[in-house]
Amino acid sequence: MARHSILDTLHDSLRKDALEGLQAMRFPPGQVLFSAGEHCRGLPLVLDGSIKVQMTGASGHSIVLYRMGADDICTLSIGCLMTGRGYRAEAIVEEVAEAAIIPRGLFDRLMDQSAEFRLGIMESYGRRLDDLMLLVEEVAFHRMDERLAEWLQARAADGQSVLNITHQELAVELGTAREVVSRLLKELERRGQVRLARGRVELTGLRKTASPA
Repeated sequence: MARHSILDTLHDSLRKDALEGLQAMRFPPGQVLFSAGEHCRGLPLVLDGSIKVQMTGASGHSIVLYRMGADDICTLSIGCLMTGRGYRAEAIVEEVAEAAIIPRGLFDRLMDQSAEFRLGIMESYGRRLDDLMLLVEEVAFHRMDERLAEWLQARAADGQSVLNITHQELAVELGTAREVVSRLLKELERRGQVRLARGRVELTGLRKTASPA
């Protein structure tokens, strides 16, 4: 049985119909759930695991828009279902994930017949929109060296002293080119704040004020 808080907003008969109409699936790491340009077939409810949603621009550079974990709802899918437009980004499984898909027809019915379900969907959409606005502000107004230092500092604050991540993957996290990330990491290494190896960044002395030129 699907375990997701949005289903708890439904009264008994609608919840029974919803559970009968859900399509629960497991996805391995690397699985692409949807790609840019595809039409939305339903609303994914993440039950377990980790899925990232990222956008790739005309330049070929990608940026992670958001991640979904247990009990999350795919915000991009909400927008596509409500507007009838295709996806403008892609979703990729990072850790083995389980998701239940609410088909389009069932989604429309639940939105129409349950005010509580509709409110829960819109609240989820609003929270994610706030996060995306912060991302836009960060990308538009913060220098890349500052953003890289802040990203690394956040991991250090979580107790992560060694990050198994490539320069390309880090570039996608920050929405820039791999060459830019490599140059900035080399400068941090020169200052003794990180130690670099293939697919690995060791945080050796990163200070909160670190900001390579």
